[in-house]
Amino acid sequence: MINQDRLWNRLMELGSIGKQESGGITRLSFTENERKAKELVTSYMVEAGLKVYEDTVGNLIGRKEGTNQNAPVVLVGSHIDSVYNGGNFDGPLGVLSGIEILQTMNEQGITTVHPIEVIVFTDEEGARFSFGMIGSRGIAGTLTLEELQNKDQQGITVAQAMSEAGYDPLLIDQSVRSIGSVKAYVELHIEQGKVLENDNLSVGIVTGIAGPLWLKFTVEGKAGHAGTTPMNDRNDALVAASQIVQLIETESAKTGSTVGTVGQLQLFPGGINIIPGKVEFTLDLRDVNEAIRVGVENRIIEGAKILCEQRSVGLQVEVLQRIAPSLCSNEIQDIAKLACETIGIEPFFLPSGAGHDCMQLTSLCPIGMLFIRSKDGISHNPAEWSSKEDCTDGANVLYHTVLQLSNNE
Repeated sequence: MINQDRLWNRLMELGSIGKQESGGITRLSFTENERKAKELVTSYMVEAGLKVYEDTVGNLIGRKEGTNQNAPVVLVGSHIDSVYNGGNFDGPLGVLSGIEILQTMNEQGITTVHPIEVIVFTDEEGARFSFGMIGSRGIAGTLTLEELQNKDQQGITVAQAMSEAGYDPLLIDQSVRSIGSVKAYVELHIEQGKVLENDNLSVGIVTGIAGPLWLKFTVEGKAGHAGTTPMNDRNDALVAASQIVQLIETESAKTGSTVGTVGQLQLFPGGINIIPGKVEFTLDLRDVNEAIRVGVENRIIEGAKILCEQRSVGLQVEVLQRIAPSLCSNEIQDIAKLACETIGIEPFFLPSGAGHDCMQLTSLCPIGMLFIRSKDGISHNPAEWSSKEDCTDGANVLYHTVLQLSNNE
């Protein structure tokens, strides 16, 4: 079993870097706060007896050798960057638990066939550049030089920030892991929801990660005077848009697994006494089953067309982003189930509605995830919290899962 106090103390110590007056944490990629956090995590890796190095996109890696050094590596980890004014557990739990399980193995003299690496992925959150998962894209070979031209609020590009932090953007291809070099990737994370809490469970096994589809709807009607235009002679874009929003809620709720969210909405021209002539709004549609998501998408769009025709307004739908869902490996889920049973935890399976680095790795290796309970489902917020006991349970399940994976042929 892992050292509960050591894991918890490291979580609290790392949480002091980038801490705001509000109690939240801000650690953005390629900043001084991130550098300090990496230095601290490096010290933990060294203490754990790991060989420490960084790759060309800034991923920090601690390696424990296996008896077969040429065997594909088992990766475990997460990230230590944060959103603005975020919480203390989203990301660091996976990193520090990864270090803890390897330190426990070394202390107990446990060797494995496969080497194991703890990886701290660069910029999972995307808070600084509105473009995230840089490190996982880097090892998957999907990060491009064009994407490094994304800018932060000060106009600094990813490439510039990398250069200032001592990395050469032209060398990002050197971080790419070849097919067959990675046996599996496993991540422990807080749930960021209330499913486990509602079921009074400390740990859950993730079945898959819902892929986000982002659409932008533009409804064009006719602006007019709010006082002089009769109700039966209006082409009100907002009324049509509101019916589409209701349709989104109805269709998303039908499947039992889909979630649909309208997160942005703008009215034009936006006067208090003007009938809205144009409305733009976004839809974030997610499901772990792509066929189900496509079905919901089609029903929403077809229904929206009918509603707009009935109100004599125009409709345009633009795809902003379409990411396929990522299914977790059945083998890893089975091993995690056995790990839960080994330490006396009831196995429980659930999907992830939030995105994670492992989504970028599906073409490289099998992926697996474990969740622990989040108090009140709160995340990306200073109030984000998971108990010491739940962190320990999650780390122990991770320990047995990774140990089994790294000894299987």
